[in-house]
Amino acid sequence: MTVKNEKILIVDDEPKLRKLVKDFLVKEGYDIDEAGDGQEALDKFLKNKEKYSLIILDVMMPKLDGWETLEAIREVSEVPIIMLTARGEESDEVKGFKAGANDYVQKPFSPRILIARINALLRRKHTEKEKDLVKGIIRVDEMAHQVFVDGKEVELSFKEFELLTYLMENDGIALTREKLLSGVWDYDYFGDSRTIDTHIKKLRAKLGDTAGEYIKTIWGMGYKFKVD
Repeated sequence: MTVKNEKILIVDDEPKLRKLVKDFLVKEGYDIDEAGDGQEALDKFLKNKEKYSLIILDVMMPKLDGWETLEAIREVSEVPIIMLTARGEESDEVKGFKAGANDYVQKPFSPRILIARINALLRRKHTEKEKDLVKGIIRVDEMAHQVFVDGKEVELSFKEFELLTYLMENDGIALTREKLLSGVWDYDYFGDSRTIDTHIKKLRAKLGDTAGEYIKTIWGMGYKFKVD
């Protein structure tokens, strides 16, 4: 369900992309403001930061790029920010989340996926959880987008973070690969189920020997999170 009566700032130096996103969001009931570069976005935001509920922020822009704009906004506000980028490197995702981004969408993207991300962030904003998700030696701070294993922070890509959170929220439940694809990659993803196996392998390696063993393989079906 869409969170209505919210104002969103779209920041991108491509007018056609801004119009495309704006048209879809207006149909969803959102009030939209636009900026063509990072400096214009920052000026608009600082003039009246309370009126914006969420920012869609491109990475590659003139004057101030997305990283610089994100850093400046985070000095004064915790407004939800979705980064748009043509890059697909995991290091960029980690950089964005460490700088304070809440989500990360690659171009080209489905407008429906972007809307789903926006709706999820705004719902989370209005029903913000104060408690961390803790299972065994793993602690997940969903609002800060951080994962700690035995007290030490572990850097995960966005999808690895979502996958781990989804598994932990379904503790003890056997999940098929199709269920994981639907729950983590959303309804518009048409990829191979082997994507799950690849991400699970990387996730286990990053969590380490003990925490990695919390993710159980259910042969011929999928995976289950369970603390022994």
